[in-house]
Amino acid sequence: MAVVAEGAAGWVLDTSSLLDQSYSRCIRWAGAHKTAVTCRCKSHCFQTLRSHFKDTGDAVSAGEAVTSNKKRKRKRTDFNQGEIDIQAFHDKVRPIILDGTEALVESARARGCLTTAGETTKDCVLLPECGLSALCEMATQLPPTDAEEQDGLPQILEGGSTVNLDLFSRMTENKSDSAAVVTLMGEEYVVPAKSTFLLSDISRLQPLLSCKAKYDLVVIDPPWENKSVKRSRRYNALPSSQLKKLPIPLLASSDCLLVTWVTNKPSHLRFVRHELYPQWGAEAVAEWLWVKVTASGQFVFPLDSQHKKPYEVLVLGKFSSNSSLSEGSGESLPIEDHRLIISVPSTLHSQKPQLSEVLKPFIRPNAKCLELFARNLLPGWTSWGNEVLKFQHASYFTVTPADDKASST
Repeated sequence: MAVVAEGAAGWVLDTSSLLDQSYSRCIRWAGAHKTAVTCRCKSHCFQTLRSHFKDTGDAVSAGEAVTSNKKRKRKRTDFNQGEIDIQAFHDKVRPIILDGTEALVESARARGCLTTAGETTKDCVLLPECGLSALCEMATQLPPTDAEEQDGLPQILEGGSTVNLDLFSRMTENKSDSAAVVTLMGEEYVVPAKSTFLLSDISRLQPLLSCKAKYDLVVIDPPWENKSVKRSRRYNALPSSQLKKLPIPLLASSDCLLVTWVTNKPSHLRFVRHELYPQWGAEAVAEWLWVKVTASGQFVFPLDSQHKKPYEVLVLGKFSSNSSLSEGSGESLPIEDHRLIISVPSTLHSQKPQLSEVLKPFIRPNAKCLELFARNLLPGWTSWGNEVLKFQHASYFTVTPADDKASST
């Protein structure tokens, strides 16, 4: 069960369980031969057991505020304008997070979730620095292929023919009802059922546009520019001016729901609400918050930390005057502001929780869904990005024969 608790404030998600549901039926291809296997995400990737409270040795529940007394507080006049804006936003959402998280965590614990205690956790396996973006960059130096000018029909992912796939210039689709473990570019990847993807950067979006599909839900996780990213060099950031050039109006249905992940930097939030969405002809209708907790329900960082906050923002937008469509009835269903999505975060950098379950009531039945700047695939979704296969690498999964008893442990 992916949604382990739901209330007026929002939802508590079991992200690991939701991912495992995507691979309940799986086929492993070796050339033209196939075998049934069971794929499960390595559970310790979602076992954050210890809160990162550097200035206190005591674990603090998600319903309590944490402010270090050991670190000297700066006066308000010492803050620059950006820091003042961040504090103002935090002051606005702080009581919402405190009250909502406490209620939802209590509800989850009553159902036997968020009860794991512990001080340490095993780190999830980390691959060498992902080379997919570098491969995409090299591909952009090549002239456009004929495939990019074709009718947009995806190439079909089949075990015996994966070596001939053009992952950079054509959409690739797993049409099967089962997930597939296949070899791509010399490495094994797990591809969900009914999923379609394009591995490219923003300069090679034409194959996605050539499909001429209109999507009812578009989730965007932009590579925002910030100092932390610049220092770590984890990925190539994209200027705001480039984000405006995304062809969202060509990809979105008339009543499409837009969901954009935003950093806690208020300037990014203002940009999305007042520049990016209007540029595409959409209007921001709500801000939701992803609250990160440990396996025992504590904030992963102090709520009042000046360094890192235990939450991130999602801005929801619509292209029409209808707030949303209620599944089954077709009646308008308002999207409430400041809903919380609570989950244990992945220990892998930049892996966001899946939003399929919580967004389902706000989109039409059998909606076509698209994720941009994706780093993983979802069953039934189309995904695009220069690292779109990153978290599909087989090393992040436990793959066992389907009849192997170890697959159930």
